[in-house]
Amino acid sequence: MLRENVNDLIFFLAVAKERSFTRAAAKLGVSQSALSHAIRGLEERLELRLLTRTTRSVSTTETGEKLVNAFGPRFAELEDELEALSEMRDRPVGNIRINAAEHAVDWVLWPKLKPFLEKYPDINVEISVDNALTDIVSGRFDAGIRLGEQLAKDMIAVRIGPEMRMAVVASPSYFDKNAIPHSPADLQRHRCINMRLPTLGGLYAWEFAKEGREIKVRVEGQLTFNSLRQRIDAAKSGLGLMFAPENSVAEDIRQGQLVSVLEDWCPPFPGYYLYYPSRKQHTTAFSLLVDALRYQP
Repeated sequence: MLRENVNDLIFFLAVAKERSFTRAAAKLGVSQSALSHAIRGLEERLELRLLTRTTRSVSTTETGEKLVNAFGPRFAELEDELEALSEMRDRPVGNIRINAAEHAVDWVLWPKLKPFLEKYPDINVEISVDNALTDIVSGRFDAGIRLGEQLAKDMIAVRIGPEMRMAVVASPSYFDKNAIPHSPADLQRHRCINMRLPTLGGLYAWEFAKEGREIKVRVEGQLTFNSLRQRIDAAKSGLGLMFAPENSVAEDIRQGQLVSVLEDWCPPFPGYYLYYPSRKQHTTAFSLLVDALRYQP
C-alpha cells in the first residue's frame, strides 16, 4: 500500500504546506487537475478526509494534520540523505533554504552569496525575505538570519556580520521647520515615521541607551510602514524622523540627504548571525555556505 501512496503523499504534503493547489502545483511542476486527482485518490484509498477546501483557501483536517506531522519530517530526512549521497560527485551539490529579514539580505547575505554561487554552480539557494521571526524548523528552512539578541538558545549561531548601530535621521528640509531633538523624550514633539512589527502587528518602540540607562519611546506620526526602503524614502522626502540601521542610511547622510541626531543615545549592539538547529545533520554544501558567510573581523 505504501508504494502506491508515496507520490500522492508528497503531493499532499506540498498542498498542506502551501495551503494552495495553485502554488503547490507550480512547485511540483504538475497541473492543478493532476494534483487534485492525486489527492482525491489518496483520500479515497485511506477512506479519510485530509483537506478542507473552500473557494479561497485550503487547510488540513485534524486527520490531515496528523499525517503531516507523521510523514513530513520523514520525507525531509530522506531528502537530506539523498542530498548527502549526491555530494559523492566531484563537485558540491545541494539545495539550501534560508529565511532572513530584508535588511539582513541586502547588507550581509547577498554581497557574500554572489561570489559563493559563482564558485559553486551546482549549489542552489532559496532565500525567503521575511521580517517576521519565522520558525525555521516548522518552515523547513535550513537556516535563518537574525540579530544576535533575538537568537533562540537551542540553535547553533554563527556570526556573519559586524556590530550594528541604529540612527535617528530626517531630511535637512524637515529640520528647517523643526527643532533638532537632544534627547529621546524630545521625539514626542516630532512627526516620526513608524514601523509596523511583523510578528504581533504592533508598532515598534524606538530603543535607546546611554550610560547604562535604557529607554523605549513610542513615537507618533502620519506614516507607518513595514518596509525599510519606504521609511527611508519618506524621511528623505521631509515627512518626519525615522529610526533605521545606520548602515542603511550612511550614504544618504554622507551626501547630505539625511541628518543624523541623538547619536550619543545609539550604542552598538550585536549584528547578524546565521542560526540553525543543532540536531540536524547538514550537507557539505551547507557547511561551505556557513564558512563563506562567517564574519572575518
